[in-house]
Amino acid sequence: MPHAKILLPAQCRAARGLINWSQGELADRAGVSRSTVKDFETERHALHHSTERLLIEAIEAAGVSLIAGDEAGPGVRFKRPV
Repeated sequence: MPHAKILLPAQCRAARGLINWSQGELADRAGVSRSTVKDFETERHALHHSTERLLIEAIEAAGVSLIAGDEAGPGVRFKRPV
């Protein structure tokens, strides 16, 4: 069974930067509030699993892959060439 994806605050910020989205745009596309995105990215609170899934789905739908942490650390990249 594949491991569930985990979204880290830094990955969320990096993914938004890669696709040039504001916190509000990510929130709109994921169907959550901007304050949820802001509070998560600034590490004020953790996400509920369902909210995390919505953010991951929105990020991936925009063509960004989340890279699990390894010796180089976690990251983000485009799924396809731009």
